[in-house]
Amino acid sequence: MLRLKIVSPEKIVYQGDVDSVLVPGTKGSFEILNDHAPIISSLSEGTVEYSTKEGKKQFNIHGGFVEVKKNEVSLCVEL
Repeated sequence: MLRLKIVSPEKIVYQGDVDSVLVPGTKGSFEILNDHAPIISSLSEGTVEYSTKEGKKQFNIHGGFVEVKKNEVSLCVEL
């Protein structure tokens, strides 16, 4: 299980547990799963998808950054 926090300059978009996160990296989309290696990456315009117990959720971003460490995923995005 991953702990996901998504923030924008305006608000906290989401905070909770997820099974996976798909992000639009500047070098191509990539998926973050449990026990992912630590990483910091810039994000390009595209769609962020994450899977919760209630199902898949998605929204569009204009860019941002992602940091992954110890099953904690932090996204700072511009909506």
